[in-house]
Amino acid sequence: MTDNDVAGLQRRLAEFAAARDWQPYHTPKNLAAALSVEAAELLEIFQWLTPEQAERVMEDPESAHRVADEVADVLAYLLQFCEVLGVDPLAALAAKIDRNELRFPARRRGGGRGEGGEEGDSGRDRHSSE
Repeated sequence: MTDNDVAGLQRRLAEFAAARDWQPYHTPKNLAAALSVEAAELLEIFQWLTPEQAERVMEDPESAHRVADEVADVLAYLLQFCEVLGVDPLAALAAKIDRNELRFPARRRGGGRGEGGEEGDSGRDRHSSE
């Protein structure tokens, strides 16, 4: 393990919080709320941008720095949340991808659905994070 793998980062975050006596505040509810706030701060960067401007946001060094900082904040709170609840985030993501591959079969090139799906069943074809 290195300091930059998931477990190493979770350890560093836990040590950082412990050194400041922040553990009593790192409850699942508080961490979920903080995660939501940080995700909203990431969204705020893109709030009034056109799709084209949003695609180029990383070209501006100041904007790129803001995006990277907010991504780090979101990830930090997510990793702390997972640590507190005992969730393996990589295993949870892999399991979610597996379920979504079954729920939402790949579309065929002709526009139809893959095996298991019905033609024109667009009502069930939702974003993969559901």
